[in-house]
Amino acid sequence: MARARTGPLLLLFCLFFAVAPMANAQTDARKAWAVAAPSVFEVEPTWPGYERPGFGAPAGTAPEGTGVAILRSGLIATAAHVVLKATEVHVVAPDGTRLEAKVLGLDQRTDIAFLGIDAATTPIALSEIRPDTGAPVCALSNAFGLGIGITCGVVSANRRSGIGFNRVEDFLQTDAALNPGSSGGALVDLEGRLVGLLSAIFTKDSDANIGVNFAVSTELLLKSVPDGLR
Repeated sequence: MARARTGPLLLLFCLFFAVAPMANAQTDARKAWAVAAPSVFEVEPTWPGYERPGFGAPAGTAPEGTGVAILRSGLIATAAHVVLKATEVHVVAPDGTRLEAKVLGLDQRTDIAFLGIDAATTPIALSEIRPDTGAPVCALSNAFGLGIGITCGVVSANRRSGIGFNRVEDFLQTDAALNPGSSGGALVDLEGRLVGLLSAIFTKDSDANIGVNFAVSTELLLKSVPDGLR
């Protein structure tokens, strides 16, 4: 009889400890979202020859991108390729307000650009510690131009360089799902602190996520900020 009861008890024990980490992960993701989302913007470039944002975007380029408020009010970081050829740029704030943005600086070597808007922003908190490989992270981005959302995963590898995306590379690799439109978004730890700026997807035949994605490290991002913008 004692033996017969062991199976169900063991099953319940396993289910409890299987469910508990999932619940904690969900809570952590909610905290990351709550802390970081007020600093993440949709970025809408208007391409040459078109009057509406997104139309005419080059093949493999999303109609929209993402930006992150950093350092001081009114300053937004994004991926350079999002705004490189844009004739004008608008951003959509977390409260839905659409604002004109100016490109204040652009570095193709690192694929980082800086936008300025005439409005108050909430700069995202910066992590003082680079996350270890295997550490949980979340990506906040405007995937496919659908609006800001969150996906989570881990740091798959650290200090990646020589990948071939940019002349200067210091990437965090992550399996958090990224897609066109995610470029310029925020890679954050579970406290909502910025650890990287979303930059690139490693693909072959598709521009969609296959779980090998890259974010410029916060260290390289901060090194790329022109002195006049700090």
